[in-house]
Amino acid sequence: MDSKTAGALLNEFYSLVDYTKPSFQISVFAIAFNPTAWNFVARNEYRNKTITKIFGGNARYGTYFLALLIFSFGILRDNLYHWALLDQPQKAILPREYATIVPAVLFVVGQLFVITSTWSLGITGTFLGDYFGILMDHRVEGFPFNVLRDPMYVGSTMCFAATALWFERPAGLLITLYVYIVYLIALKFEGPFTDMIYTKRAEAKAAKGQ
Repeated sequence: MDSKTAGALLNEFYSLVDYTKPSFQISVFAIAFNPTAWNFVARNEYRNKTITKIFGGNARYGTYFLALLIFSFGILRDNLYHWALLDQPQKAILPREYATIVPAVLFVVGQLFVITSTWSLGITGTFLGDYFGILMDHRVEGFPFNVLRDPMYVGSTMCFAATALWFERPAGLLITLYVYIVYLIALKFEGPFTDMIYTKRAEAKAAKGQ
């Protein structure tokens, strides 16, 4: 493929993305809002125990409350994405013989990663319980963590891509790339902070001679 052909394809792709649609802009905002907000809330909880105090010092109830918020806002984000896709130009992306099977498989595998991650970590492990002081005894090493380092984020990204392919909206693929970048940035903040929490626990245990 020469540069002229590639340029023409890129121009055609971008012509099928309507950035002016409010639904597109709201979806992009919601995608960035979720991981950003929960990182801020979780760090505040670690330092100030704000949510724990609301629930009378019960960290587990606080974690469940945050889990409900994260889950609910996740559903809202997905609905806003769906709304944004239906508001965008439609064009076949895959050959007809693959137009159904590829997004279906991609979505099923993505959901498998998300669901099995949640099952392996549990509610408190999935929804930032370590920021509330509810730490896991051992690192989870079974499936899907023996396949991917961050299976929940990868699985979620796969579902975004699958939905874009299913509804044949090129704009959805652009949003999926944006989702992937947002998750990478979130992990740059979330990963080191979580590691710090567990390192401090290990140091505290070592100081006590346990």
